[in-house]
Amino acid sequence: MPVHIDISVSEDRWGDVSQWAPLAEQCIATTTQRLDMDQADSEVSILMTDDAAIQEMNAHYRGQDKPTNVLSFPAIAGIKTGVLPPLLGDIVLAFETISREAQIEGKPLEHHVAHLIIHGFLHLLGYDHETDAQAREMEAMESLILGELNIDDPYRD
Repeated sequence: MPVHIDISVSEDRWGDVSQWAPLAEQCIATTTQRLDMDQADSEVSILMTDDAAIQEMNAHYRGQDKPTNVLSFPAIAGIKTGVLPPLLGDIVLAFETISREAQIEGKPLEHHVAHLIIHGFLHLLGYDHETDAQAREMEAMESLILGELNIDDPYRD
């Protein structure tokens, strides 16, 4: 049984949820398959919002009063392997920042969104990039998963 994904859109520029649901499902399914995780009956929430909302969350929860592209709020810390819990947590995406980054990097918006969904989902599973070793592990996993989705490696020079 696949992970249930609850997508909410609070910023009109994202468009309709139906535009993003298949991409989110593909990203989450590919990630759990790559990690050989039992999806059981798990749920993840994705909020597609704007810079103002994510800046407020970033200031409140991380003490950083600025917008960012993605935030993750895990329900349980450090899963990484095994059976997924019923509730995985929340991923929040900011339209303006993500759109700007995609344009600067010359990549399709959908590819950048896929990368950030995977990135956020890996955070929910306990991956992090606080140290160089953690960053290498997480980036390598992101690159593998994106490759399986036929999306260019964002870390390749």
